[in-house]
Amino acid sequence: MNNIPISFPLLGEGFVIDPPRYFTVFGFDIYIYGLFITAGFAAAAVYLLKRRDVIGLTKDNILDLVILAVPCGLLGARIYYMVFNFEHYFGPGKWQNMLQFREGGLAVYGGVIGGAIAFLVYSRIKKIPIGKPLDAAGFGLFIGQALGRWGNFFNREAFGIETDVPWKMGLTFERNTYITSLDKTFPAGIPHYFHPAFLYESLWNVAGLVLMHIFSRKRKTKYPGQYFLFYIAWYGLGRALIEGYRVDSLFLHGTDVRVSQLLAALSCAAAIGILIRNHVKDVTAPVGPAEDSEGEELDDECACETCGKKSDKEGVIDESPDESPDESPDESPDESPDESPDESPDESPDESPDESPDESPDESPDESPDESPDDGEEEPKQAEKTGGIWKFRKRGSKP
Repeated sequence: MNNIPISFPLLGEGFVIDPPRYFTVFGFDIYIYGLFITAGFAAAAVYLLKRRDVIGLTKDNILDLVILAVPCGLLGARIYYMVFNFEHYFGPGKWQNMLQFREGGLAVYGGVIGGAIAFLVYSRIKKIPIGKPLDAAGFGLFIGQALGRWGNFFNREAFGIETDVPWKMGLTFERNTYITSLDKTFPAGIPHYFHPAFLYESLWNVAGLVLMHIFSRKRKTKYPGQYFLFYIAWYGLGRALIEGYRVDSLFLHGTDVRVSQLLAALSCAAAIGILIRNHVKDVTAPVGPAEDSEGEELDDECACETCGKKSDKEGVIDESPDESPDESPDESPDESPDESPDESPDESPDESPDESPDESPDESPDESPDESPDDGEEEPKQAEKTGGIWKFRKRGSKP
């Protein structure tokens, strides 16, 4: 629908706008609808990168999912729309219509299904719980749909049935227009008022995002996938109600059943049922930190020796880099020879193996650092300084 003025009486009787559907750059038409879809993807990516710790994913995971979501989501949305608009895309000479993406023909639930399949494959490859990518999808879909619905506004689509509510939206058609679902022809040149269904859905998604954001800030999530279930339940409830107002719904073949309304109602009921079941059974599987493909935890902080973390692997204990050697008198390499002659690192190779280099004549030669392990005593530990950190290993242990 081109050149159809839009009015909102609530904003004043003289409030009338006629926004363009597209603009041209170097001879190429850029549709406003596409810009809103792109803005939705971009905003979702930025939000998820900021909140990735909530769902336990890394930056790389988020970027991978966004890259997957774009083609797989669009492909799923297109296939879904074509299947339920069969006559327009299948038949002699109609296959070219399948490739006319710029002429419209996308469905949200198809995008959700296409993205979910791609995320399932990704989670199997990366060996991460499927609930984590789906949680990311839940946040992203709320953001993307809240923005994307305004693309419908510029296209003069996704509006509802006639109404006289104060917030009604007026459309003034440039020619007599027949709307199939209403079985009515609307005369040109005068405003006709409809429910702004696109606005209802946009605001419903904003409300869902706000609720889920607050919930996630309180860290009340119990298991991966909980946010996605909330999205399915919340969006399904809203879509089941709003879809009944729309005049451009897809229907099951040969019936008056709206496909998206039926799917929304069923998915909402299923999601609520799963949430209740998990609550009753007190299902708990903490999201935890992000993990790499090997299943090891990842951290934004350094995991090398210099971070001061302790490790018991292979019998090695790494002490904090700030710890003074004097705090470990039994093993300190700078220790006075009189206090622990059997561990002095300054031993001269020319001196007798039975005596410490600075040992007092009164002290017993039995405390020589080269004492044989055959005496039945535990082997002393060797001290080695590496990168400003003292690391202690038993003699003969794997470095």
